[in-house]
Amino acid sequence: MNKPTRGRPQPAATRAVGKVRLIGGRWRGTRLDVPDLPGLRPTSDRVRETLFNWLMPVLPGARVLDLFAGSGALGLEAVSRGAASAVLVERDPALVAALRALTARLQGGEAATVVHADAQAWLSTPAATGFDIAFVDPPFAQGLWDVVLPRMATALTPRGWLYVEAPLEAAISLPAEWALHREGRTREVRYALYRRAGAAAATLPASPGGPDSGASA
Repeated sequence: MNKPTRGRPQPAATRAVGKVRLIGGRWRGTRLDVPDLPGLRPTSDRVRETLFNWLMPVLPGARVLDLFAGSGALGLEAVSRGAASAVLVERDPALVAALRALTARLQGGEAATVVHADAQAWLSTPAATGFDIAFVDPPFAQGLWDVVLPRMATALTPRGWLYVEAPLEAAISLPAEWALHREGRTREVRYALYRRAGAAAATLPASPGGPDSGASA
C-alpha cells in the first residue's frame, strides 16, 4: 500500500477529522470516527444525553431505526443503553464499511444492522416497518424533512416515538398525527421528540435543567 506523501492532505472522503463517543450503557466510551464528508454532523454529546434521558423509560427492548446513520452515534447509543436492536441506514459506502467493522468488534454488536441504502428508497421496502423509535437527522443542506417525515407513520408502531433534528431556523412541519413531547435548542439546532397524537401517555422525565441552550451539533 502506498503511503500518503508527507504534507499532502488525504482526500476528504477518507480523512478522519474527529471522533464522537458513546456516552452511556454497555458500550460507553466507544469512539466513533467522524470523517470529513459533506453533511456529516454528529449529534453532540450534550444533545444525545438529553434525548436519551427523555427516552429512558421506553428504550429497553425497543426496536430502533437510525435513518440517516452517519457516524452511527444515535443508533449505537440506543443499543448501548438497552434497545433490543437498531437498523442503521446509510448511503455512503465508507461510512457503511466503518460501521460494519465497528459493530463486528463490539460485544453484542450483532444487535445493530447496518444497511447500505438511500434512506428514501429504503423506506419503500418491506423492512421499513415495525419500529418503536426512529431518529431522523438528515444532512441539513439536503432539506429532506418534508419528503421523509410523512413516511414515518408506516415505519413506526402505533405507540412509536419520532426524534427530529433540524437547523434552528428551519420551518419543519410534521403531519397532524404527531404531537410534540419534548424539545430543546442549541445555538444552531432544534431537536424534538414526538409521538402519535392520542397515544396512551407514558411518563418521560424532562431533561435536567430544561431545554439545552449551549451545545453545538
